[in-house]
Amino acid sequence: MTKTFSILLLLVSISAFSQTKSFQVKYVTDVLKVDGILDEAVWETADSAKDFQQYFPSDSILAEQPTDIKMIYNNTTLYIGITVKSVGDDWVISSLQRDFRAGSSDNISLLFDTFNDGTNAFLFGINPLGVRREALISSGGQDLRGFTTSWDVKWKGESQLYEGYYTAELAIPLTSFKFKEGETKWRFQSYRFDQQTNERSVWYKVPQNQLIFNLAFMGDMIFEKPLGRFRTPLALIPYVNAIAEKDFETDQSLTNLKVGGDAKVAIGNGMNLDVTINPDFSNVEVDDIITNLTRFEIGLPERRQFFIDNSDLFGSFGGGRDANPFFSRRIGIASDTAGNSIENRILGGVRLSGKLNEDWRLGFLSIQTDEDLENNIASNNNTMLAIQKKVFARSNFGMFFINRQSFEDYDFIEREDEYNRVVGIDYNLASADNRWLGKFYTHKSFQPDDDVGNLSLGAFVGRNSRFFNFFTDWVYVDDDFESDLGFIRRTDIVKSATSAEAVFWPKSDKINNIGIEFFPIITWRPKLDYQKTDHAINASARMELQNQSEFGMGFTNTFTFLTAEDDDFVPAGDDDGVPLPNLQGYHYNSVNFFYQSNRAQVFSYSGESTIGRFFNGNLFSLEAQMALRIQPKALISLQLNYDRISLPDPYPSAGLWLVSPRVELTFSKSIFWTTLFQYSNQRDNLGINSRLQWRFAPLSDLFIVYNDNYFVNQFSPRFRSINLKLTYWLNI
Repeated sequence: MTKTFSILLLLVSISAFSQTKSFQVKYVTDVLKVDGILDEAVWETADSAKDFQQYFPSDSILAEQPTDIKMIYNNTTLYIGITVKSVGDDWVISSLQRDFRAGSSDNISLLFDTFNDGTNAFLFGINPLGVRREALISSGGQDLRGFTTSWDVKWKGESQLYEGYYTAELAIPLTSFKFKEGETKWRFQSYRFDQQTNERSVWYKVPQNQLIFNLAFMGDMIFEKPLGRFRTPLALIPYVNAIAEKDFETDQSLTNLKVGGDAKVAIGNGMNLDVTINPDFSNVEVDDIITNLTRFEIGLPERRQFFIDNSDLFGSFGGGRDANPFFSRRIGIASDTAGNSIENRILGGVRLSGKLNEDWRLGFLSIQTDEDLENNIASNNNTMLAIQKKVFARSNFGMFFINRQSFEDYDFIEREDEYNRVVGIDYNLASADNRWLGKFYTHKSFQPDDDVGNLSLGAFVGRNSRFFNFFTDWVYVDDDFESDLGFIRRTDIVKSATSAEAVFWPKSDKINNIGIEFFPIITWRPKLDYQKTDHAINASARMELQNQSEFGMGFTNTFTFLTAEDDDFVPAGDDDGVPLPNLQGYHYNSVNFFYQSNRAQVFSYSGESTIGRFFNGNLFSLEAQMALRIQPKALISLQLNYDRISLPDPYPSAGLWLVSPRVELTFSKSIFWTTLFQYSNQRDNLGINSRLQWRFAPLSDLFIVYNDNYFVNQFSPRFRSINLKLTYWLNI
């Protein structure tokens, strides 16, 4: 009897776990006025997505602050009505600018997995003042690299404030989504930040050990009537850019008028064709400067709109840190005769990407860059073809082909540099509940007269659970492997990175969780008879509090063997300094401490410090960030980095400063002014980037961008420019 009861209980538990939360989306013929006031009669009869689950500070109870979402649709538009309640009216609104950061303000976000694959989703969000944001979620939402806010699309949204709550009304054209014709169901999730009560909640339950936007945890929205085929309008986005600039090093001035633009063409309900002619990225937010104390290059995120849509189809192959065969920022950048990175003009290109059907995705791009004979830079065609096939619940196989080739004969191009080709296959594992993750890949490169070996291999597997997290990551990059369009930190390595973390969830009104991690990273060099050249053995502990602040500490034991190729390594970055002796190993230890306050506070701050040995000397590092919110008009922030490197004579010591104050002013929902200062004595540069943006029509902008750069060791002007750029989004 007891055994029978246990089996029945197990079956009931499995059945309950497998039940999916759902609601119906009613079909209507109405066209609603989007004003944030839910006074239309159709909202009274619409089904509700409610009963939100708390995600923080607990993930085992219903949310204390109610949220109700209703949806209806007609032949062209999905309408969403939202009611968000809280304990008062002290809403936190950090900015009036579109694509705001969600974690530090009151807002609600909605995720739509339109192909029901648990891999990609569209996100739309709104805050109490009706400020909107949109994003693309890729790679199942497993990490922040799959969260892209640079994506833009036309839609409407307004909010209305009341005592103790606000309502929001959204109208999203169905053409803004991609989906299969005749579809009757999308997977859906919503998450909300309530800063007045420090609560985060989700419609479909998400364990705290998973990211709040992870696509493994979604319910269903059921359409009353199957979705039809839609003709997405052709979007033309021309621009005009007037430029005035001066290079003080060469004493050359230039004024120019550039004209170009993009076109977006929908192919069926699932594919996009993007075309660009003479693109200009002067309005793109400037990159953050980073103090680099390593021997290796640092990769920075892609911000250019043309490369954003479905970017995971191209950029997620291989290992993101050590062996990424395609890194879109390589396109449009080249090295001059002195080895300096300079802009390489893009003449034009095409990009086809999206869903062929429920299981297959296709990506193709071809970009042509201009020649620069003065700097010995050839005109190159940069092409990539990628295909992805869904398998099992959320896993997929992917294959790609990359070709960088110069089709002209240049005297300054050696035979081995005429082209570079890479082919590869990846398997990405993601279990239905996202507890098991994995990646396995094999890539091979081809250069003229060189097709033997040239391999890049990798294997990663990890388990993510509430109490214990584990992963192991192995990478092999052959010495002759090359990917001109990739991000390969170094070749001739076998690298292992393994992490084991225990997480404790005490029953406390102060502490949310405590994590303890052991994380060794080891690198061997095959061409040096598999000599170990690097290791970093990390042990750390962290504590997250119920008020969303966090602090921790760690210890790192480091070993670095400088090889013959490291004969010019100067940690201080001094080009004229004496490099450290190579062909020998260095052992050094360090400890670090960090603290992060609640980002939703009017004044928030964080700090991290590292103290210890560094090669044959000592290192003291301090990093601090502060932000002051004068809501909702201004956000003033400061990033400060100081690294003190003390090495014995004759090796140079240095005090490296990086100071980056930023002022963001939002005069309205359509006028924004951002100014960023970046001072770095390692780069001998003080940079000023000031950008005024007026969004005079949907996704149509007037930019005034001012850039100024100065040498700091002997203060003098370096480079200055001002741009007046007009873009207009025209649907045909």
